[in-house]
Amino acid sequence: MNGMKTFVLMMVMTFIFLILGNALGGSQGVIIAFIFALVTNFISYWFSDKIVLSMYRAVPLTEGTSDGRRVFGIVRELVREADLPMPTLYKIGEAQPNAFATGRNPEHAAVVVTEGILRVMDDNELSGVLAHELGHVHNRDILISSVAAVMASAISFLSTMARWGAITGGRSRRRNNNGIILLVLAIFAPIAAMLVRLAISRAREYKADDFSAKITKNPMFLANALTNLESQTQRIPMDANPATENMFIVSPLSGSSFATLFSTHPPIKERINRLIQMDRTEL
Repeated sequence: MNGMKTFVLMMVMTFIFLILGNALGGSQGVIIAFIFALVTNFISYWFSDKIVLSMYRAVPLTEGTSDGRRVFGIVRELVREADLPMPTLYKIGEAQPNAFATGRNPEHAAVVVTEGILRVMDDNELSGVLAHELGHVHNRDILISSVAAVMASAISFLSTMARWGAITGGRSRRRNNNGIILLVLAIFAPIAAMLVRLAISRAREYKADDFSAKITKNPMFLANALTNLESQTQRIPMDANPATENMFIVSPLSGSSFATLFSTHPPIKERINRLIQMDRTEL
């Protein structure tokens, strides 16, 4: 199912590339955009995880450090409970508490935590967060999430080119018309990419929350972690690429009205209430 979603996502993104290519350079632009789309599809499928890890300067965690021993110990227990392969563990040097998972499949998965989350979370809360990320691995939606992030970045790049084309299009009537088309596409393309990410993200978060509650055997581990994350992420900014927002356990972006309108995550309070209800049901 997720393989089909990934294929559909690639086709949608390719269509957006072709529209932008046609606006930028007519039939020649379409050819260039098609080649660009093929290359982007190939790279995003095979190397999207490495691109995202490089984007955030992620470094492997080792058991030779206190942080490494702590995370390895928690994840080993979780993967044993979930019957999953051990993922590669990484840390990024961000003060904002957050985490995400990436990779092609459970056999080639990586779980990433920020320095901030290791500072503010106790072991139970961290267990809830890491179990959530393993939920994405188990549900095999890490690939589509990573592909969406890379392709959205590529569309943002093409949209920037379109905006420059609109600005420098010349004064003739034809070029003015082209400039208007390019300007509309420059605005439309990032929103289209955002809507595609919206379509694949919100249900995934609920499923990963459910998985966390199941393998930790305590929904309040993640509920408490999300409460902590909600206050901390609003207080501590993170220089995150908007195209990768869908990958994090909670949105790393500031809570502006525009960011909230196009958020790739369900409201944190709804997620917390679901987990609390699950906890009450089990009692």
